[in-house]
Amino acid sequence: MKLIVEIIEPYQGRIFDPACGSGGMFVHSANFVERHHKTAMDEISVFGTEKDQTTVNLNKMNLAVHGLSGDVRVSNTYYEDPHHSVYKNGDGFFDFVMANPPFNVSGVDKERLEGDPRFPYGMPRTDNANYLWIQLFYAALKPTGRAGFVMANSAGDARGSEQVIRQKLIESGAVDVIVSVGPNFFYTVTLPCTLWFFDRAKAETERGDKVLFVDARHLYRQIDRAHRDWLPEQVEFLANIVRLYRGEAVELDQGSESLLAEKGLAEGYADIPGLCKVATREEMEAQGWSLNPGRYVGAAARETEDVDFTERLEELAEELEVLNSEARELEASISRNIASVLEVPA
Repeated sequence: MKLIVEIIEPYQGRIFDPACGSGGMFVHSANFVERHHKTAMDEISVFGTEKDQTTVNLNKMNLAVHGLSGDVRVSNTYYEDPHHSVYKNGDGFFDFVMANPPFNVSGVDKERLEGDPRFPYGMPRTDNANYLWIQLFYAALKPTGRAGFVMANSAGDARGSEQVIRQKLIESGAVDVIVSVGPNFFYTVTLPCTLWFFDRAKAETERGDKVLFVDARHLYRQIDRAHRDWLPEQVEFLANIVRLYRGEAVELDQGSESLLAEKGLAEGYADIPGLCKVATREEMEAQGWSLNPGRYVGAAARETEDVDFTERLEELAEELEVLNSEARELEASISRNIASVLEVPA
């Protein structure tokens, strides 16, 4: 995903993808470095894990074709950490983490993970691995590191133990940017999804208690009925919103200047209804520590209502999954409370 690379800006250092597949993220990173007039092999080193040997072999071939070398190993990331991603003092080993992990995985044996430093905020009680992945990405970062990854929409509003973990992440100051993405951007995931970005150094800046939310669901190029992507100028435009929020210089090589002007961002960052909003920690607390951009960005004014039935149905299915997950966790909590009461002697 090019936008992930553009936002975390991996100019140099160690890059980690614990769900690396065939290595697409690494190739995008190399292209980013080359575009900024540097030699990728001199500036970045890549590390990855993937559970399937055939996929690891494809990954290594992909790296070789693009002039890269990396340490990519066969591993079940939930239980194994072959790259020793977290030091004993709790700091991570990597400058950058980027990934497109599987969503809503069930059946992970969390008893095997107790005490693992890669999960500093505890085990989610739901049978869902989303908040295991999220903590893996966070913990693997150096104190100055950045992460960008794809995540299920449901993770932004999940309740119970997952909400507690999300609150701790927000309070750490590391959550930097959240971007909503429409459906059909990934061949493996047709549902709408969200891009999460961490910046471990942000806590010490004036942005420490703020998060930038961007709604990019209505920005895309329709390739065919089942696939979408972003034009180069659209990727640059979205990355420039983040650069403006961070106080960095914008990039205009791909032609995003007209989009910035059209959206009212030519003179600098501003909250734009329906597009972007910087929310404070107090605002997020008032929203139940939600990381759903729709709760903050609001809706842009539209002359006509343009609703895609399939897209809306997919969004409703995602919302239903959130409610079902919350119901299961509530049911488990009630059962524990009843068992506790029954154990108390009269």
